[in-house]
Amino acid sequence: MIALVSLLSINSIGDPTLLFGFASFFCLLIALPLAFWSIGEKNNSSLVTLFVAASNLFLTALLIFRWTQSGHFPISNLYESLCFLTWALTISQLLVVRAYPVPIVSAIATPMSLISIAFASFALPEDLQNSAPLVPALRSSWLVMHVSVIMCSYAALIIGSLLSLAVLIIDLNKEVSIRSSSIGAGGFRSASSNKFNQLNNVASLEIVEFSQPEQLDSLSYRCITFGFLLLTIGLISGAVWANEAWGSWWSWDPKETWAFITWLVYAAYLHTRLVRGWQGRKPAFVALMGMFVILVCYIGVNLLGIGLHSYGWFL
Repeated sequence: MIALVSLLSINSIGDPTLLFGFASFFCLLIALPLAFWSIGEKNNSSLVTLFVAASNLFLTALLIFRWTQSGHFPISNLYESLCFLTWALTISQLLVVRAYPVPIVSAIATPMSLISIAFASFALPEDLQNSAPLVPALRSSWLVMHVSVIMCSYAALIIGSLLSLAVLIIDLNKEVSIRSSSIGAGGFRSASSNKFNQLNNVASLEIVEFSQPEQLDSLSYRCITFGFLLLTIGLISGAVWANEAWGSWWSWDPKETWAFITWLVYAAYLHTRLVRGWQGRKPAFVALMGMFVILVCYIGVNLLGIGLHSYGWFL
C-alpha cells in the first residue's frame, strides 16, 4: 500500500489534478465494502453516502482544475471523459439513494463508479491522461453540450439498468409481482370498503406501500426515461455540431452507429413498458442489453481506435 501511494505521488507530480482522481478512487474503494456490509445489516449506511459524496466533490475539483488549466471544458481525452462519467454516475447514485435509501442501491451502483475511475487513473497511459490543446473543429459550444449531455445520459441509463439488475437479483428464484404503474412512486391506493362506507355508498382508499422490487422497478423506469431524453438531446446536438464541423449531419461513424443502437434499445424498453405494459423481469433484461450496448459504444470503439470519435488506441 505504501509503495502504491508513493507511485501515485510520483505520477501525479506532473499534473496535480490527478491527485483528485486518486482521492476519488480511494473514497469509492472504502465505500464499496461498506455498501455490501450495509446489505447484511439491512440498513443504508450514511458512511457510504458520505464517501460517495466525497468522491464526487474530488471529481468536481478535478474537472474545475483541469478546465482552468487547459482553458477548455475537460472532455478532450478519454481520461477527462471517464472522470466526467464517474462524476455523473456518483451524482445519479446520490439522487437515487436520496429518493430510495436502501443498501442495495449503493451496493449495485458503487462498483460501476469505482471501475470507471480506476480505469481512468490506472489503466490509461500517461499521454491519454495529460490535457492537450483542442483542434479548431473541437472548439465549439455544440461539442460541449453534446458530450456533457451524452455522458449524463449514459450515467442515468447505466444507473437505471443497474436498478433493473437489482430487480432480477432480489428473490432470484421467485416470480416478481409488480403491482405499480410504470410511473408509480412510493405506493398505490387500493379501493376498500367497510360497513360504514357501504351504508353511505362511499369507497375509501387504502394506501399500500410498494415492495422493494416494485420500488426498484419504478426507480429504474424513471432513471431510464430521464436518460433516454438526455440521449435524444445529445444525439441531436451532436448532429448539429457535426454539420458545423464537417459539413455533414450524420456520417455513420462507428460511435454514431452504436449510439443510435443504444437509443433504439432503450426506445424498445420504453415501448415495452408504455405500450405492451411490461414490468419487472422482462424490461429488466432489455435494460441490461442497453447497458451492454453503452459499454460497446463508449469503451469498445476506443479500444479499436477507429472513427472520428475515438480517443485513440490505448492498449
